[in-house]
Amino acid sequence: MKKHYPISIDKNSPDPLYVQVFEEIKKMILNGTLKEDEKLPSIRDLSKSIGVNNITVVNAYKLLEQEGLVYTKIGSGTFVKGLNKKDEKIINIKNDEIRKDEFIKINLSNSMPNPLYFPVEEFKEVINEILDRDGGSVFTYQEPKGYLPLRESLLNYSLENGIEVNLNDIHIISGAQQGIDIISKTLLKFGDNVVVECPTYTGAVAVFRSRGANIIDVPIEKDGINLNILEDVVKKNKVKLIYIMTNFQNPTGYTYSEDTKIDLLYLANKYDFYIIEDDYMSELRFYGDNTLPIKSIDKNNRVIYLKSFSKIFMPGIRLGYIISPANMNMDIQSAKYSTDISTSGLMQRAFDLYLRKRLWHNHIRYLVERYKEKYDFIVEYLTNNASFIEFVKPNGGIHLWCSTNVDSALFASMLKDEGILIAPGTAFYLDEESTNYFRISFGTVDRDELKLAVDKMKEVYERYQRGELFKFI
Repeated sequence: MKKHYPISIDKNSPDPLYVQVFEEIKKMILNGTLKEDEKLPSIRDLSKSIGVNNITVVNAYKLLEQEGLVYTKIGSGTFVKGLNKKDEKIINIKNDEIRKDEFIKINLSNSMPNPLYFPVEEFKEVINEILDRDGGSVFTYQEPKGYLPLRESLLNYSLENGIEVNLNDIHIISGAQQGIDIISKTLLKFGDNVVVECPTYTGAVAVFRSRGANIIDVPIEKDGINLNILEDVVKKNKVKLIYIMTNFQNPTGYTYSEDTKIDLLYLANKYDFYIIEDDYMSELRFYGDNTLPIKSIDKNNRVIYLKSFSKIFMPGIRLGYIISPANMNMDIQSAKYSTDISTSGLMQRAFDLYLRKRLWHNHIRYLVERYKEKYDFIVEYLTNNASFIEFVKPNGGIHLWCSTNVDSALFASMLKDEGILIAPGTAFYLDEESTNYFRISFGTVDRDELKLAVDKMKEVYERYQRGELFKFI
């Protein structure tokens, strides 16, 4: 296989490795490079030749078999399945023969905010006012902790969210990813144990692994991390910290209950570990009472609060802040300085003025109104037109955690052929485990696109159920 049919994978790609292997072999079968009844390499040989583990190849072969492209002979191996003439996908066709919807691209895998909602004009006026007011000083370095007036504004904003904080405990950072990195540099040593929710944001996992940490995942339930399993883990392992998202967790959209927060803090005190609370979207609540951060009830300095404005403002300004326990302040400041000296002075000053003018609160009200319209639509349309998709209503945020009875990587691959992109659940698990769950994010698409995407999901699902696995032209 390696000599005649090389498989190219990109380990830096967000697509799981086994999905990449699946796509490469699928392509070779459909274009005739691999012939009917041709034997595929053994799992061991293929994994060795392309530099992946055996599980990656096992999962790729599993998807190929589910899609009807290969068959397995016990004791003999995996073979290419012949396609009926009526099932063959035509590859070489003229451009003018391609149906228009071949080129439809609806991206439901992207959890970024909608650029149409960015307050460009307001922020431009604020920047101009700052430039007129402060002149060239806006382009000088700020102290590593951050621009003092902004820290004061964020102290007041934190109080509005129930967090009592000292000014000295607030550190301005260049986004959540940098915040996770700074905290990791401060706390973690090689071999330390870190607990994450399962599934979770794998960008955080990558940071912890870069510090040589051992990652332990604990399932998240509808009301938060599974505390019984967590306690069993921390009893058996010395855990340094856990990473959680208490509101509209990514990817599930789950929100922690007050009881779970209280019990989690109890465990942190009892077993002496820290909690990183990543608050990236708590403002976007559409229904129910606002739930305060776990930091708001932290009386023993077990919680390191991380707030990013990327998903609810404009990602490009790269701003966020950390509220750290007082005993970490010097180490956090040192780690921040060694990372980038300081965050953009212009952006800090501009955002401070934006907060002081109360423009931020107006912007949040606007966002809630806009995203709620989309949320209501997609929830209703899925409920009424796609009963094969199950999901829990998160009551906020910009994504839904969905499931069907089809492997999500296979479902995502079939939808990709239709120009619809979803995020298969494998992207959020540590070991790329097979799952029927997937995430759809509705922030950057309009109603017509959402409707078309769901209709395509239904069409693809029904075709799969009938055993018609290919799109015909």
